[in-house]
Amino acid sequence: MAAEESIYRVAFVNQDKVYELYVKHVFQSDLWGFIELEGFVFGSRSELVVDPSEEKLRQQFGEVKRTYVPMHAIIRIDEVRQSGVAKITDAKGIITPFPTLPPKKSP
Repeated sequence: MAAEESIYRVAFVNQDKVYELYVKHVFQSDLWGFIELEGFVFGSRSELVVDPSEEKLRQQFGEVKRTYVPMHAIIRIDEVRQSGVAKITDAKGIITPFPTLPPKKSP
C-alpha cells in the first residue's frame, strides 16, 4: 500500500493580509531566513461556488513552482489530512515577528 502524501496548511503575513495556502512540501531554504513552499494545492475548478480569495491565490501561485517566504512572516504550519480552501484574510490584532538579536552598539 502506498504511503499517503502529506499536505501542509501554511499561514503567513503578506502586506497586512494573512495568506493561508495548502502545499505538498515545506522546506527550510538554503537562502538564510526563508521557508520554501512547493506543490501548491487548490480546490477543484468544477465546483459551482467559487471563493474569490482562493481564485486570487490560484492566479497568484498557480504557475509558481516554488516560493520563498521570510521565516519571520510565518504564523503557523500544520500537517493536515486533506486540503481545504486557500484564502486571504485581513490581519487582525497584533502579529509579533519572531525575535531577532538587537543591533550591536558601535564602540
